[in-house]
Amino acid sequence: MPPKPLRRAGAARSQRTSPEGGGSASPPGGTRLEVGEAEFVALCDALKVPDSVREKAWRTYESLAAADGAPAYNKKKKETWGVCIFIVAIDLDEMTFTFTELLKSLSISVCTFFQFLKEVDVNMDTVSTKVDSTVSRLKKKYDVLLALYHKFERTCGLIYLDQPSSEISAELTSVLVLKNYWITFLLAKGKVLQMEDDLVISFQLLLCVLDYFIKLSPPAMLKEPYKSAVTALTANGSTRTPRRGQNRNARASKQIDTDTKVIEILCKEHDCNLDEVKNVYFTSFIPFLNSLGVASNGLPEVDVLSKQYDELYLKNKDIDARLFLDHDETLQPDVIACSQLERTPQKNIPDEEVNHVLPQTPVRAAMNTIQQLMMILNSATDKPSDTLIAYFNNCTVNPEDSILKRVESLGHIFKKKFAEAVGQGCAEIGSQRYQLGVRLYYRVMESMLKSEEERLSVHNFSKLLNDNIFHTSLLACALEIVMATYGRTASQSDGTSTETDLSFPWILNVFDLKAFDFYKVIESFIKVEPSLTRDMIKHLERCEHRIMESLAWQSDSPLFDLIKQSKEREGQTDQPEPTSTLNLPLQHNHTAADLYLSPVRSPKKKASGHPQSGTSNPDAQPSATSQTQKPQKSTSLSLFYKKVFRLAYLRLHTLFFRLLSEHPDLEPLIWTLFQHTLQNEYELMRDRHLDQIMMCSMYGICKVKNVDLRFKTIVSAYKELPNTNQETFKRVLIREEQYDSIIVFYNLVFMQKLKTNILQYASNRPPTLSPIPHIPRSPYQFSNSPRRVPAGNNIYISPLKSPYKFSDGFQSPTKMTPRSRILVSIGETFGTSEKFQKINQMVCNSESHVKRGAEPSDAPKPLKRLRFDIEGQDEADGGKHLPQESKFQQKLAEMTSTRTRMQKQKQNDGNDTSGNEEK
Repeated sequence: MPPKPLRRAGAARSQRTSPEGGGSASPPGGTRLEVGEAEFVALCDALKVPDSVREKAWRTYESLAAADGAPAYNKKKKETWGVCIFIVAIDLDEMTFTFTELLKSLSISVCTFFQFLKEVDVNMDTVSTKVDSTVSRLKKKYDVLLALYHKFERTCGLIYLDQPSSEISAELTSVLVLKNYWITFLLAKGKVLQMEDDLVISFQLLLCVLDYFIKLSPPAMLKEPYKSAVTALTANGSTRTPRRGQNRNARASKQIDTDTKVIEILCKEHDCNLDEVKNVYFTSFIPFLNSLGVASNGLPEVDVLSKQYDELYLKNKDIDARLFLDHDETLQPDVIACSQLERTPQKNIPDEEVNHVLPQTPVRAAMNTIQQLMMILNSATDKPSDTLIAYFNNCTVNPEDSILKRVESLGHIFKKKFAEAVGQGCAEIGSQRYQLGVRLYYRVMESMLKSEEERLSVHNFSKLLNDNIFHTSLLACALEIVMATYGRTASQSDGTSTETDLSFPWILNVFDLKAFDFYKVIESFIKVEPSLTRDMIKHLERCEHRIMESLAWQSDSPLFDLIKQSKEREGQTDQPEPTSTLNLPLQHNHTAADLYLSPVRSPKKKASGHPQSGTSNPDAQPSATSQTQKPQKSTSLSLFYKKVFRLAYLRLHTLFFRLLSEHPDLEPLIWTLFQHTLQNEYELMRDRHLDQIMMCSMYGICKVKNVDLRFKTIVSAYKELPNTNQETFKRVLIREEQYDSIIVFYNLVFMQKLKTNILQYASNRPPTLSPIPHIPRSPYQFSNSPRRVPAGNNIYISPLKSPYKFSDGFQSPTKMTPRSRILVSIGETFGTSEKFQKINQMVCNSESHVKRGAEPSDAPKPLKRLRFDIEGQDEADGGKHLPQESKFQQKLAEMTSTRTRMQKQKQNDGNDTSGNEEK
């Protein structure tokens, strides 16, 4: 006799449910039971699924089975049922099972489940944004745990002997030790961190756990250098006793100053900042140790640890990370779905070994990124420099006091918000990161002022330096660099942004800063700080894109006031940015000072001239303009719209290429409608996303042109684009506080507003087409990008990049293939000069292709090649070579200088081009 719930499932199977949830009469034969239904009930019983979840999950399965591609779901019935149960349980807040229990019941891995869930989400209403958020959290937690466990296994292999001597007691076998360590770490991570996807703090906490247990280990179990360190501690009697007493916390704190040898070794091995790890040890790990029960040997009881972790795991209902110890199949990464390896296109080079880029582990990548930031800030201080003080003193109103007070007050706010997000025990970690941000803030401020001084020949920046929004934005930008550096996630292998609780725009919310105001500082920040890494620049560029896509269009944004003022100033015919400028390159001389201080654009003749007085400054330009000419559009608004149009077209072109490449004539029509909406119906962007308007424009034009393109198809292609979020098409504002899918938005809002305009494209007199924007590469130069030597037979010069380990503040390769040894490494000793001879010959052979200008000029000529020649030779003479190793070493310094001049010359050329446009 089948169990009772089976009959309920059968009844649910037979009902035809209305959208309101009511059922109608069962169809003939609807009560017939099938084997699959019995298995569905068995699965629900195993997971203790309540009736409400069972019924809705079954209806969800029925809708999937009736859709296109149903045979695929029929072949994987059990997996489909599991996904449906998971989706409904989250939506109804009735999770009676953990994620691991679900995976066990389905006998599939984490990666397989996520991949199948993605395949199921073919309709926009199958998976809610609430489920998306839960899945995103699970993915991030899994990625962090997987990366940390792999690091944990490798590290323990470097610490402990595979076969320790027989004198080691049975209670200290390697299996038991690993289990004890790992569960202690999991429990510490769960209790200390509210934000469990923080890879860096989690790894620092893991080092604290390793330090604690290494000191309790018999030296006979350990490899060097840990054996010597622990032997020395044992000889001093400072290893095990302090942690056995009742007042272990106080004594451990007292001992730590003399017991830092082990943690120093661990930090050095993993390029981890010692002060930061000590901070985690004292503020988080020591309080955690006090809460544990300890056995007579000083080790926490495994059973006690496991029981406490079990309570935490059942409360969170997510992943049982203890199963990593058993290499459980549910936690094993899928080689294809979860691969973290970098894939770099390679050219086939005959007779030479292909140089494969060695992959970095997530932890190593995170530590290297932090080391890069530390190298940038090595010479910076957390107080204004003498140069900055001099700028402050030159101001009409000295801004020093207000700057220092602002830094102090925002520091308190940051520390509080950081602790709320990460964990109350991590407040001091927040303070450390804030100080790094302050150092970068002062460093960039000084560079900005030097740049403005050179550009304008002025010394008084009183108005700029007394502008609160400018300073808050600049400090927020510096802190965003720090937060992104430390917030690198375990799934981030290519520098792209991955969301965490501290991700942008978290810093804007902390400082109550408007996204449009923050945007104004980004470009200048990048241009005046040449030491920013490629990943840092790309992150800030992505922040700028997010602002242009949605953040600047929020209801409380000053952007709407600027647009309104612009239209009122010149009448309704005025536009934020004329379409005639779209197909021109995006070049300008505007800096952050202009964007923060100049509400209007100065006449071009004035802009290209030199100030007549030494007291002139950027803030004086608007008043001068108002006396000579009627105010024009806001500089910040004009530049913003130029960038928005280029970003909008770039995204449209990418999506169009995926969907409508066979209809090239439609792209200019879609772009014209898209651009018209952004410029003239900008209210449609309020609290919405740029991509929502893009998809609606594409659908509308295809509709009137009788091209069969469904919204479902558009959404499916859109999901494959980089930097997209499913909430963009699943949750669109319809009217105040009412959200629905993008299809509903199109029908109820977009089409109603633009119906007349859309129908014009079907007539014999369509609207005038908007020019296609000029789309350059990223406007920001990447200092780490390979740079081609002109006419140099495919010779490129670039810095060493991953996979390299930082040592003593410099990068040096840890592994080199025979092929890669031909790469020229500035500052590294090579054995012979043959490589340079080969490169020198290649450069010289291309001499005939280089045309030099014969016209005399005082301006510096761009360098045409690297100077690999010996002293006294012409740069084209490749006939002589370096006679000995010492000469070769002498040329390394010359190469470094040459490369610096090339970069500076390229930057100067770019500035000259920009200046010509303004004249």
